[in-house]
Amino acid sequence: MIKVKVPATTANMGPGFDSIGMALTMYNIVYAEEIKEGLEIIIQDGNPAIPTNEDNLIYKTICHFYKSIQKPVPGLRIIQQDSIPHTRGLGSSAACIVAGLHIANAVSHSFFSKEELVQMAAQIEGHPDNTTPALLGGMTIGAMNEKDMKYVKARVAENLHFAVMIPEFTLSTELARGVLPTTVSLKDAVFNASRAALLTASMLTGDMDNLNLAMEDRLHEPYRMSLIPHMEEILQQAKCYGAKGTFLSGAGPTLIAVVKNVVDFRREMVSYLGTLEQNWQVQMLQADNEGAKVWINEELKY
Repeated sequence: MIKVKVPATTANMGPGFDSIGMALTMYNIVYAEEIKEGLEIIIQDGNPAIPTNEDNLIYKTICHFYKSIQKPVPGLRIIQQDSIPHTRGLGSSAACIVAGLHIANAVSHSFFSKEELVQMAAQIEGHPDNTTPALLGGMTIGAMNEKDMKYVKARVAENLHFAVMIPEFTLSTELARGVLPTTVSLKDAVFNASRAALLTASMLTGDMDNLNLAMEDRLHEPYRMSLIPHMEEILQQAKCYGAKGTFLSGAGPTLIAVVKNVVDFRREMVSYLGTLEQNWQVQMLQADNEGAKVWINEELKY
């Protein structure tokens, strides 16, 4: 039996569109084992939105892996325990890709390294800011060309806490990308470049005083506000309650605030969000600095 534990991720962090991502302490757990033939997929939370056939993203990733090594896919039983909410901007698709690659790597006895899996995952997803931190943990800054992806991974300072505000409605990545402009002004490009650099340095050092400025964005957040009711006022309210920085997680609709006084912030934010529609939930998380883990027959492999 193979067990894979994959963290949620937040991508597009502030000005880091399609380049900066971070793993969070929220997890999907997937079990898999070979069976004589066929495919059996069990969704333990009973979520009807998750396919239990060949359209399942974990299984599709496994098939992609086996095609790359030119071997037939064996019969498989897959059991999913999903805590990462789907289509909320917390890397649920990336978690499936990472789980699928780890399962295929173990079942096929291919022994690809984590570095090789990082490259495979980025190519499958098309950008590196979700799958890379899901695999490696911490915060990753990545850039892709036609051949491969280069990245830097850094541990996130332990004094940083993240208030993850999740509404009940979903938002597809396709819709969220559809509202973005195809060109931006030089002024906006410089605005984002300067803040992306400041954000990276601030996250590495844990310097929270810079985060309000460092997490400003002009590439995607202003355009996606129209898709997320109350987004602007929620982020402003979070700052009133002491958030050191705020940003839209991935393509949304989840919003995240970086906080220091965890108890007071959560109490105030839960009270405020309770006055709004969309049944917002608040989870207080930290960065996961380890990334995905794999057990084979209950022995931790990596």
